[in-house]
Amino acid sequence: MKNSAQGVYAGDILARVRAIGIMPDSHASGSVLPTLGVTVNNAIVPELDFTYMILDNVGVELILGMSRHQLTSNLGHLGGVNVLPPTLLLQYHFNHAGKVRPYVGAGINYTRFWNSNLNAGGTPIEIRNHSVGPALQAGVDIQMTKYLFFNVDIKKIWMKTDTSLAGTDLGTLHIDPLIVGVGVGMKF
Repeated sequence: MKNSAQGVYAGDILARVRAIGIMPDSHASGSVLPTLGVTVNNAIVPELDFTYMILDNVGVELILGMSRHQLTSNLGHLGGVNVLPPTLLLQYHFNHAGKVRPYVGAGINYTRFWNSNLNAGGTPIEIRNHSVGPALQAGVDIQMTKYLFFNVDIKKIWMKTDTSLAGTDLGTLHIDPLIVGVGVGMKF
């Protein structure tokens, strides 16, 4: 039975704003990148997401955010790159009618790398492709008022890109961040 004072139900739309910490688990594969010890820095940025509840316990979430990351290697600072990783997740919400509502999600991520100023010794490092990979999520919404709730969320996203220097293949950079977020949401 629907209790309009608390919970989420089929047809509800949830909008959240979070501060997220992005912690890359960077590593490289291929011929050259692994020997360079390339690492990607952490970042803290805002994130916006929207969930549409298909059923009382099942929702679809679209996550939107953008970050800029600096890359370093054994050679020193390589420069920065912007990352735009929209992610679509299918979620299962436990205790959908309660005030404390844990959820889990799984889905797909598309990552677009842009505004790269990466270089080694003045020679540009090219990023040759964008990334499509899996994403996992777990979190909890805690209702504060009829329409407002507090949110804690953790995601793991797998992303990678191929790189080259002056036309020579350097290998694949795997970023694979763990993302931890805290924010507020509103139910419509």
